[in-house]
Amino acid sequence: MNATRFVLAAMVLGTAIGANQANAQCSGNAGSCNSTNTVSATVNALVKLGMSAATTTLSSPTADQIEVGANLADAGPTFTIKANRSWTLNIKTTNASNWTYVGTNSGTKPISDLTWSNAVAGTYVGISNTDALFLSGAAATNGAPAQVFFKTVWAAGFTQPSNAPGTYSMPVVFTLSAP
Repeated sequence: MNATRFVLAAMVLGTAIGANQANAQCSGNAGSCNSTNTVSATVNALVKLGMSAATTTLSSPTADQIEVGANLADAGPTFTIKANRSWTLNIKTTNASNWTYVGTNSGTKPISDLTWSNAVAGTYVGISNTDALFLSGAAATNGAPAQVFFKTVWAAGFTQPSNAPGTYSMPVVFTLSAP
């Protein structure tokens, strides 16, 4: 009984191997034989973001500017955007509500005191901790240029907590995606 099962299993296995070998073989009577193999590759949505600098030093306010309040303009980094389809570039900070302050005078500066635009003479918007559309492209690009421009708001008055001596900093995150 076991021998019969073994013979049947061997016959089934031999038939399966023979069928697979037959699928990969070719024979022809005219001295040539063609077999076709189909290959494929998947290209995902691809993006690449080049940034000119990892840090931007913003202008420090003068006593005259603090006295009356000021918006100080500074150019931020430039970008090179590459994508194989439509794309978006978003901007945000990871700080919750205030700049990071280092000093001994209890400085507190709201994140919205940093405003940004994608054009030097454009409309400036206060940064937030949620993504905001910085720029988008409706098609693939092999190197679209972009630049960010900042204006820092300095409140009027020497007693303002946002004008306390110290160092104020904040991460600004740019996210490029091809949705």
